[in-house]
Amino acid sequence: MSVPTDHFEELESVVIRFAGDSGDGMQLTGTQFTTASAVFGNDISTLPDYPAEIRAPAGTLAGVSGFQVNLSQHDILTPGDAPFMLVAMNPAALKVSLPDLEIGGIIIVNTDAFTPANLKKADYAANPLEDGSLKGYEVHEVPLTSLTREALKGLTTLTTKEKDRCQNFFALGLAFWIFDRRLETSESWIEHKFAQKPEIAQANKIALEMGFFFGETTEVFRRRFHIRPASLPSGTYRNVTGNEATALGLVTAAQKMGKPLFYGSYPITPASDILHALAPLRNFDVRTFQAEDEIAAMGSVIGAAFGGALAVTGTSGPGLALKSEAMNLAIMLELPMVIIDVQRGGPSTGMPTKTEQGDLLQVLYGRNGESPIPVLAPQGPADCFDIAYEACRLAVRAMTPVVILSEGYLANSSEPWHIPNPDDIAPIEVRHPEGRSDSNGDAPFFPYLRDEETLARPWAIPGTPGLEHRIGGLSKAPITGNVSQDPRHHEQMIHLRAEKVARLADAFPEQEVFGPAEGDLLVLTWGGTFGAVRTAVTRAQSKGYDVAHAHLRILNPFPRNLGSILRNYKRILVPELNSGQLAFVLRGTFGLDNIMPYPNLHARPFKIGEVYQKLQELFSGE
Repeated sequence: MSVPTDHFEELESVVIRFAGDSGDGMQLTGTQFTTASAVFGNDISTLPDYPAEIRAPAGTLAGVSGFQVNLSQHDILTPGDAPFMLVAMNPAALKVSLPDLEIGGIIIVNTDAFTPANLKKADYAANPLEDGSLKGYEVHEVPLTSLTREALKGLTTLTTKEKDRCQNFFALGLAFWIFDRRLETSESWIEHKFAQKPEIAQANKIALEMGFFFGETTEVFRRRFHIRPASLPSGTYRNVTGNEATALGLVTAAQKMGKPLFYGSYPITPASDILHALAPLRNFDVRTFQAEDEIAAMGSVIGAAFGGALAVTGTSGPGLALKSEAMNLAIMLELPMVIIDVQRGGPSTGMPTKTEQGDLLQVLYGRNGESPIPVLAPQGPADCFDIAYEACRLAVRAMTPVVILSEGYLANSSEPWHIPNPDDIAPIEVRHPEGRSDSNGDAPFFPYLRDEETLARPWAIPGTPGLEHRIGGLSKAPITGNVSQDPRHHEQMIHLRAEKVARLADAFPEQEVFGPAEGDLLVLTWGGTFGAVRTAVTRAQSKGYDVAHAHLRILNPFPRNLGSILRNYKRILVPELNSGQLAFVLRGTFGLDNIMPYPNLHARPFKIGEVYQKLQELFSGE
């Protein structure tokens, strides 16, 4: 790393976006920049954004893939609102990202890609590099493709196409030079990634180094920037995405239960990475199963739970709709399992790579009959670890399926995660009734005889002597579990299943409030809206606004004190990436008429600035 000199500008934080065609390797470039910054010690938050189409036409607006990273010397909660620097690999990437760029920000464009054909694909009537439309920005025109080819001209065994694929590492090396990052982390990654393809590894390393030295030897870039390491609590950290953290939380829960982890799922964006993360972990007694469809996946999980494993399945909104009938079977069987819904834009196929919070009502009410199910939602990528562990704990405690409502934004974003000491994580107690070798003189086994505190039924492992019992989807009699159409039995079992879910509120802490305990305005959030809203509320409080923030991580049952909290404020604002689903539920649950929905249907996360503006409008009476 270079020693900061007089021409370095010190920044507390900076937002950078890499954008190009979906084949330009922008996700890889952004990930490598993020990893190098994390190793350096910055706090980071990322936002990958890529096309929903499997392969949109190259060079078009629909085919733009972007990766935004916010790195800072202090604690940050979001990927940032507006990029300070944009690396645009073609005209389409420039056009898509320019509206978000900070006024006066830096633009690096690959001039080789600004051909008449590409300008037409991006719907440019004139070349933006020549028509003055970029006035007000610091624009650097760099022929990335030509420079990469020139740097790799000695590698005669590679094709031109293979050499061009390395231009993203040239751009990465240039970004490393501008922001004073080390090359070693990415060089090690290249050597490991392309260990079986040494010429590809050599080409990428050369491109990376040439990009760095291009910045150092030319006089085009007169500004460099330095962001000091963040002051984070001591410990060991790693960079994790939400899906990776979810997988780690599931494995930890299984280990703390002394159970094998069975994960059965059907691949679907953006949940598939959980399966990818778990598949290599066989040494932790993890069994993964790729089913032929969502219904089969849900059926496999029910079987695994019946057999005594920690059973988990993951999907996204459309897949959850297909699982709904079998979810109700699991509720009726009263077996513990975890169902993960990584939400994406809907309905139907919707926008597979874009985020949304549109499945809340589906998980709460999207099944036939009275079928209450606990619902948990992580607030950030690292929090996915804690939520996954907590979901497993609650599922076993109440002997019921539990839903985790994650989001595409959290699943693909990343942030530093403080790796906990395994010894500090409490075990999850699992009790199976013991078998009876000679049941002739014993009382019969009652599979629906409930724990007095939790109302959970016993988790009897099939094949255990003396514990033979009947299960199924038909209505049952209390205690015996025998099939019964008796109206009184039906009503009693409905109340018991609902009550045991409600009693889970006794198993987690009461809701906390950030800010005044009573007053004018409470902002109430759930899921991935946490970071933007908490930052906006903090900014508003510093300006003297009478505003507090509460964030729900468990949506069913609600925390015991939520009703009393809501009644302490004149107004309650509920920002959501849907049309107001939580606000609807709150009104129905607590009968309040001061709840104000704040919907966002752009399939993009809230920005800090827009939430702060909303708060200003509320306090100014606009």
